[in-house]
Amino acid sequence: MLSVRNSASRTVISLDGVWRFQLDPADRGLLDGWFTGRLSAPRPMPVPASYNDVTTDTEVHDHVGPAWYEREAVAPRNLGGDRLILRFGSVTHEARVWVDGVEVAEHVGGYLPFEADITEQVTPGQAFRITVRVDNRLSWQSIPPGYLTEDSRGRPVQRYFHDFFNYAGIHRHVALYTRPPVAITDVTIATDYTDGPEGTTGRVTYAVQAPGAEHVHVIIKDAAGTEVARAEGAEGEATIPAAQLWRPGAGYLYTLEAHARRRAEDAAGEDVYPQRFGVRTVAVRQGQFLINGEPFYFRGYGRHEDNLIRGKGHDDALMVHDFELMAWQGANSFRTSHYPYAEEVMDYADERGVVVIDETAAVGLNTGIGGGIFGGEPMALFSDDHVNEHTQAVHAAHIRELIARDKNHPCVVLWSLANEPESHTEEAENYFRPLAAAARQADPTRPIGYVNVMISTPDRERVVDLFDVVMLNRYYGWYVNNGDLAGAEAALRAEVDAWIARAPGKPIVFTEYGPDTLAGLRDVFHRPWSEDYQTDMLAMYHRVFDSYPQIVGEQMWNFADFQTVPGVNRVGGNKKGMFTRARDPKQNAFAVRDRWQAMRRESGN
Repeated sequence: MLSVRNSASRTVISLDGVWRFQLDPADRGLLDGWFTGRLSAPRPMPVPASYNDVTTDTEVHDHVGPAWYEREAVAPRNLGGDRLILRFGSVTHEARVWVDGVEVAEHVGGYLPFEADITEQVTPGQAFRITVRVDNRLSWQSIPPGYLTEDSRGRPVQRYFHDFFNYAGIHRHVALYTRPPVAITDVTIATDYTDGPEGTTGRVTYAVQAPGAEHVHVIIKDAAGTEVARAEGAEGEATIPAAQLWRPGAGYLYTLEAHARRRAEDAAGEDVYPQRFGVRTVAVRQGQFLINGEPFYFRGYGRHEDNLIRGKGHDDALMVHDFELMAWQGANSFRTSHYPYAEEVMDYADERGVVVIDETAAVGLNTGIGGGIFGGEPMALFSDDHVNEHTQAVHAAHIRELIARDKNHPCVVLWSLANEPESHTEEAENYFRPLAAAARQADPTRPIGYVNVMISTPDRERVVDLFDVVMLNRYYGWYVNNGDLAGAEAALRAEVDAWIARAPGKPIVFTEYGPDTLAGLRDVFHRPWSEDYQTDMLAMYHRVFDSYPQIVGEQMWNFADFQTVPGVNRVGGNKKGMFTRARDPKQNAFAVRDRWQAMRRESGN
């Protein structure tokens, strides 16, 4: 799905702000027709934001089930023949939308956008009411999965297997935008280049979808807005002379400006859509991860869309600050653990030249762990009663939606189809085989992977052969060998050796490693939970990584502390951050900065 962009033919109106909000604990809203009029007892709620932490009401924070948002908007007076589109960046996890009581959209999946053409439901220049029902409940057929139980008072409790809080609400920007009746609905761009005596020549392959358009052409402009190429037709190729490549650390962007008309002479009704892109290539070859034909080493983190008060609500100020901290440390990459991030984050990564592993929301497909802790209740996960063919279809749809949204981002170099799934059984292999095929069909230009969990050891693993990269989450020194870094190092080296034998020729990226660390806790004995132990443990991992050319990346867990379900193993959330939840650096942040900045100077990215 295309992002919202202003252009010569499109106007964007933000609907962010304070909406009216009401819980629906008895799930009566649909039956009682809450969408037919104004909510009966609303309270104010900011959009975008999770609703959980905004108020001081425990019922809001812990709510499981549907909740309702509403606000008024005004249709543009000068709409003319244009269509009016209502677009949501994300609503977690399920959404239904009404305009003046008429249902216009329904979407399942809490981290990807959806939209509806509401032209027929509004009158130009007149106000109308938008009503949104959000539902945060997870099931065995949702991505991520979960199930419901009840507490001692009979209230629903959401159970799930992933280790981050199930924040809910309208998490990203809401907008109205106009577009002509014959409009561009999709743009796909792939790039390559050749080096010759006259410099680098970029090759751009493009496809524009514009139903009803008889004339399509594209103009390619450089970062200064100067035209450098053009081509006729809805599909084709264009070449860019003296092209500048998009590189890690140097995010040079071109813009492919797509033009579509109902007829060639119909200039007044032309739709114009600007799609930014970078000229670059990605490949996995001979055990290396290559960007523009050069070996790339991932330095960075798993991250979360998580912050005080906002929960998972997108915030531009926080986004820019987080990127500043990453640059300060010398990081060059991150993983969107464990779901697609806001489109604004992907745009900004493009601009900054930050490399991204783009991950689906398929986290928690493993009952052998719970809340990030090993030892969950074993059950037949891939079965008719749990994760079944319907779940697989939902997962495949999520993969296709993610790739459709992010396929043109040069920052995205690898699709991660799942985090820590069960991957050591025949049922898991049968589940993931068609998903890997679906990802390759949706995007043949990028490698694919999944993140392996510690209990799926190389001798048991059944899924890795379907993928291009080995991505490992490992916690030697924390969940096992706690406090024994000598034993942890020996175990880690033994497993790396086993992976090299199990998956020869596949590059290895460590996508999680690190201990929980209480900010401010210093210990002359360097015991677990202290800042000193975090520094020692990560230094041990880095020593191991430096011993193996097959290891091509280190993304520690986590960029910053984040909220989880409370419990005896999670005091105020997960504390594995390099930074606190308020973005204050722990001692280890400085030690890793020394390492990563030295690596940046040596590699140039």
